[in-house]
Amino acid sequence: MLRAMKKTWTEKLQSSKRYEVKPVPRDMAGMKAGQIMLIPSPQIIDEFIRAIPKGKSMDVPTMRDELAAKYDAEVACPITTGILLRIVAEAAYEAHERGAPLSKITPIWRVLDEDTPTTKKLSFDPSFIFTQRASEGL
Repeated sequence: MLRAMKKTWTEKLQSSKRYEVKPVPRDMAGMKAGQIMLIPSPQIIDEFIRAIPKGKSMDVPTMRDELAAKYDAEVACPITTGILLRIVAEAAYEAHERGAPLSKITPIWRVLDEDTPTTKKLSFDPSFIFTQRASEGL
C-alpha cells in the first residue's frame, strides 16, 4: 500500500480551507462561550503579516485582536492562530531555502520573536528570524 507523501508547509499554506466566524461553543483558551470567534485560514494570517510595514513588529495577541476586528469577530482563536502562524512561518522558510528573495517571502520575523511560543516549535533554526529582526531594527 502506498502512503501519501506528507504535505509541504507551502502546500499546507495553500489549503483551500476557508475561515469561519462563529460563536465559541464553550469556555476555552481564554475565550468565553458565546463570544463571536474568528477561526482564520492560513491565507488570512499570511496576508496580514505581509501587510506589516518593514521596521514594524506586532505581537501575536495584537495580531489576533486586529484580525478579529477585521472579520467582525470579538476574538480570534488562539489555538488555530498559533497553528496557522507556524504553517506561515515554515512555508516562508521553505521559500527562503528555495532561493526566494526576502522581499518575496512573508516577513514572519515581524511577528515572531524569542518570546513567541511558536518560535520554539519551528523545524528550522530561529536564528534566521533573529537575523531578519536585527536587520530591521526590531
